[in-house]
Amino acid sequence: MPDYGAMSLRTHEADLFESFRGRLEAIAYRLLGSAGDAEDAVQDTYLRWHAADRERIETPEAWLTKVLTNICLNQLTSARARRETYVGQWLPEPVLDGDRMLGPADTFEQRESVSMAMLTLMERLSPKERVVYVLREAFGYAHHEVAEILDITESNCQQIYRRAKQHLVAERSRTEIDLVAARKITEEFLAAALSGDTEPLIRLLVADAVSVADGGGKTVARLTPVIGAMEIAKYLRGLFHRSDSKRALVGGDPVFYAAVVNGGPAVLIEVGERVVGVICLDVTPGGLASIHIQVNPDKLRRIARQWAAAGPHEPLPMSW
Repeated sequence: MPDYGAMSLRTHEADLFESFRGRLEAIAYRLLGSAGDAEDAVQDTYLRWHAADRERIETPEAWLTKVLTNICLNQLTSARARRETYVGQWLPEPVLDGDRMLGPADTFEQRESVSMAMLTLMERLSPKERVVYVLREAFGYAHHEVAEILDITESNCQQIYRRAKQHLVAERSRTEIDLVAARKITEEFLAAALSGDTEPLIRLLVADAVSVADGGGKTVARLTPVIGAMEIAKYLRGLFHRSDSKRALVGGDPVFYAAVVNGGPAVLIEVGERVVGVICLDVTPGGLASIHIQVNPDKLRRIARQWAAAGPHEPLPMSW
């Protein structure tokens, strides 16, 4: 006869893990910058949970977080080697507002930690610095808890956190915006980009703004960053210039939408009801500080599914 008691216990343990899945995915996404990799890391964590002697696990959440963190640390280390051969610039995978990968958004720090600009900046941190910063800043873990997860001393953890924060905070001065403001910003940006004139774009950008595009070798994208308001304005004017060759390249006329991606304003681009690009705008008090253009089709699959499921959407009143 089936052991219904054991089956019930396994069900309880599976349900317990599922109650933590959303939080684990949010941690992994901030650490890895990829929703797909985050899901894989969480699934690996589940397999280890399933195989573990759970009677010896006193605090499941702490145990799962530690296992997940070690998996992500290994991925971050190997990712650095892989990105040395990545074609062009590497950018994080964008996710649409409401995606559970974004995790908690109760505080400014939590929202900031998942912005496209911050995820990109965190690529400069060492794997251990990134773990300490994310767990402490975005999830409120105490230094002694993070130290226990990483098997380091509390004082060492504090030093790592200070270094990480110095690398990041010195370069960030982000403005929080609501949905109405996000749409207004995307409309202004798109109108300027489609105007054929550099001046409207220059007025929107800070002097030392940066634009980065990620095609991953799968589609056409600039291989190096564009730096400075004037250079970005000229680059965008050319990028948005209408031509038959560009229509043939993308497969038709693009349709533009205002979206909220990773907590910030974005332009989502469709061609034939297919998401072909996402342009994330980093808003600071002085203007747009960075523009992240994601056109790698491998990194658009998740957001495309979510966008289709959340439709229909009203396009912006501008055409190419």
